[in-house]
Amino acid sequence: MLKTKECIELEDRYGAHNYKPLDVVLTKGSGIWVEDIEGKKYMDFLAAYSALNQGHCHPRLVKVMQEQCSRLALTSRAFRNDQLPLLAKELCELTGYEMMLPMNSGAEAVETAIKAVRKWGYKNKGIEKNKAEIIVCSGNFHGRTTTIISFSSEEQYKDGFGPLTPGFVVVPYGDLESFEKAINKNTVAFLVEPIQGESGVVVPPEGYFKATEMICEDNDVLLVADEIQSGLGRTGKMFASEHEDVRPDMIIIGKALSGGMYPVSAVVSSREILGVFNPGDHGSTYGGSPLACAVAREALKITVEEKLVERSVKMGKYLMGKLNKINSPYVDFYRGKGLWIGIVLKKDAGGARRFCEALREKGILAKETHENVIRLAPPLIIKKEEIDTAIKIIEEVLS
Repeated sequence: MLKTKECIELEDRYGAHNYKPLDVVLTKGSGIWVEDIEGKKYMDFLAAYSALNQGHCHPRLVKVMQEQCSRLALTSRAFRNDQLPLLAKELCELTGYEMMLPMNSGAEAVETAIKAVRKWGYKNKGIEKNKAEIIVCSGNFHGRTTTIISFSSEEQYKDGFGPLTPGFVVVPYGDLESFEKAINKNTVAFLVEPIQGESGVVVPPEGYFKATEMICEDNDVLLVADEIQSGLGRTGKMFASEHEDVRPDMIIIGKALSGGMYPVSAVVSSREILGVFNPGDHGSTYGGSPLACAVAREALKITVEEKLVERSVKMGKYLMGKLNKINSPYVDFYRGKGLWIGIVLKKDAGGARRFCEALREKGILAKETHENVIRLAPPLIIKKEEIDTAIKIIEEVLS
């Protein structure tokens, strides 16, 4: 078996350098625990950017995946399969929406949402052809496709990838006045994360999201919530929108929709909005495959039956309470909801990367974001005693 150093050298030689991972080579996972190829165990406090809310290799998901793989994995959408209608029904019943459209990655689901709201604007709102505008927020992260990076406020995400896609207006996150001023006759939608994950678990001012809902209603603008990371229990609600009793016109779901077993994403909305698509308008060979749907169905059942939303509330409060007791010269403050927490470091702390490397050495895997934030997002199945173990390490590193 290859050693860590050999694996890293091979990846650096033959793999494109579009990531800068922590130097740990993982080979096993169960629950919140992972193991590297030398046999050292770690607590996973990233959960694959919230894709592993149910934990690594959940036995129920493994069983369903094995059974479905041995029966039928892929049909393409040229034919029907027996799993897609069941997922569509169950996801719509869970969310309260009328229709769903399945895709694979989160970015594909965001692209689906963009196409849907633009077409809705032309068909239903009467916007002049090719004039539709979508309002987005600074600090956003919705994916890596050419269209999506076109409205990122991170210059690196756009550098060298032009020409960029027009039709987007960027306003400051959490600023209601700027949002309302940006709306015009061509505005079709407001695409927003209820809590910004990649920006460092940024929670907007209280009441902001509810107010944007009301402004959207008054101006016939669709409210589109990107819940790819924040959804399915991560913040202590099934969807983060629920913290302010907001019901978006459309929700984008991904990551934990498959419990980390397979790329599965979806857009849920009304019949009026998703009904704008005609056969041939949009699609995906793998989206809605029997394997994807079987896994997603079980992942949703686990989320509900194992009360992962409730666990996120309880364990999130416990973790945040423990963190707030740590007296660290490097920490400015903590923020977040549920089991999604950002440790915001002071500017003179030397950056978050070195702290994540120190955590890795002591058995915790976390990831820095925006240089000065350590993001904590363990699987929602984490136990109190596991948090106690982690806190001792976190305190030691931060102190």
